Amino acid sequence: MSFTYLLINLAIIAGPLWLSRDRNVAYPRNFPALAVATIIVGALYIVWDLFATAQGDWSFNPRYVTGVNIKNLPVEEICFFVTVPYACLFIYEVLARSAREKRLCLPTAVLWAAIGALLSGTWLFANQSYTAKALSSCALFLGFALWLDRPLLESRHYWLWLAVCLMPFAIVNTILTALPVVQYNSSAIWGVRIGTIPVEDFFYNYSLLSFYLLSYRLIPRHRTGRSRIA
Repeated sequence: MSFTYLLINLAIIAGPLWLSRDRNVAYPRNFPALAVATIIVGALYIVWDLFATAQGDWSFNPRYVTGVNIKNLPVEEICFFVTVPYACLFIYEVLARSAREKRLCLPTAVLWAAIGALLSGTWLFANQSYTAKALSSCALFLGFALWLDRPLLESRHYWLWLAVCLMPFAIVNTILTALPVVQYNSSAIWGVRIGTIPVEDFFYNYSLLSFYLLSYRLIPRHRTGRSRIA
């Protein structure tokens, strides 16, 4: 039994959990929206995780988990879909209150072109299951965002938030893939890595975080006045 992956989860949430007491951020007021977004998006990605693990896209190294499983997933992997949104949406709230908002020029044609490129990649690499799913999840997010919350895609806060989250993502994912806690099936991915991280993880991370934020913003109780743009 090892607590490595569990400790990684605790490290992800420790700082944001401690800093959540800051009254200027007022993060606890948005816990209902956080909970709903976490449940909805987390459940969908856990289902993806279950199927991907079952078909062998990736596996979890028993050396770094406690051995407590839910179906075929380590309990630490389930926790990952709770600690990540808590930490990353906390970062979003901090940025929304500290950085000046600005509307960015992002033509609809560019967004549709991006969706088309991602779907084309999904078709071209359909035989690489993780690659195809990662690309299609990004296309799906862009489609939903265009439909439900176009201002999000033109928000400087959104793109700044993604850039800030990229640093902890790179640190955590490097640990997970270097030990490795998560082991990838070479036939399910391109095989291109940035450091030890498969490039597909960057697409996965983009869609995962973006879906969490989209859901979080759409919850009626969430006070989005400072983070939305007209």
